[in-house]
Amino acid sequence: MSVYVLLLVLTAAVFHASWNLLAKRAKGKTPFIWLQYVVSTVLYCPFLLIEANRGHAIFSQPLLWFSLSSAVLHLGYFIVLQKGYRSADLSVVYPLARGSAPFFSFIAAIFLLDEQMKASAVTGLLLIVTGVLIITGLSFKKENNVKIRTGVTYGVLTGLFIALYTFNDAVAVKTYGVSPLVLTVATNLFSTVFLLPFVLPQKAEIQREIRMHKWVIIAIAVLSPAAYILVLEALKYAPLTVIAPARETSILVGVFMGSRVLNEEDGKRRIIASVLILGGIIALSIT
Repeated sequence: MSVYVLLLVLTAAVFHASWNLLAKRAKGKTPFIWLQYVVSTVLYCPFLLIEANRGHAIFSQPLLWFSLSSAVLHLGYFIVLQKGYRSADLSVVYPLARGSAPFFSFIAAIFLLDEQMKASAVTGLLLIVTGVLIITGLSFKKENNVKIRTGVTYGVLTGLFIALYTFNDAVAVKTYGVSPLVLTVATNLFSTVFLLPFVLPQKAEIQREIRMHKWVIIAIAVLSPAAYILVLEALKYAPLTVIAPARETSILVGVFMGSRVLNEEDGKRRIIASVLILGGIIALSIT
């Protein structure tokens, strides 16, 4: 992995963990998610002119199909993620979601994209997963176990959606040459349309979200697409088996935010376990 690609991934990780902290605090439902998509589409549409000037196709048949499928998968991801944040700690749901996703992406890339399985990549992946397992280790207190199991369930399900949309979008970018920016904007636009029938009857809730979380929505609308565009850009220069796990450096930031900013329990153990994840990232970066 080159320094340029590593910088792309690390910047994306910070952006990603930051908007997840904001989402955890807001604990928003469908109207909150829809408003994110609306604002994001409006803010990023002008950048399509830049892509057009660079010679990238603004519309193509591959873009249509990949953005449609990506929109469905991203909607599932956001809905499950927000449900998890309303039910469990950030420092459980977030690292497990981000840590389980490389497993699914790794398997898909090996069997469906014919990418090679290198020893350093496997070592890095195992270190990441070990760290995640320690971070999300079950508490001996029965009442804590229920909450943690809920976080584990939503975390793994979120990780599955992450792997699915990452694989879908990796094929679009690497195989069909779809622009990461155009793909992201198109995905957000379709997501806005898909959610519209569900949010129209909730006008009061939409107004409440705007009143209470206006700046949070704007921040997430900027940070979430930016983080993902950087990851898709990195996929142009490195295989999915490297990028998918490497982007999980956001776990380090997310666990720190959960323990320090949100004062969640077991913060020290989860932070120490994150060192294993960092070791895994280093192993992946020399692949």
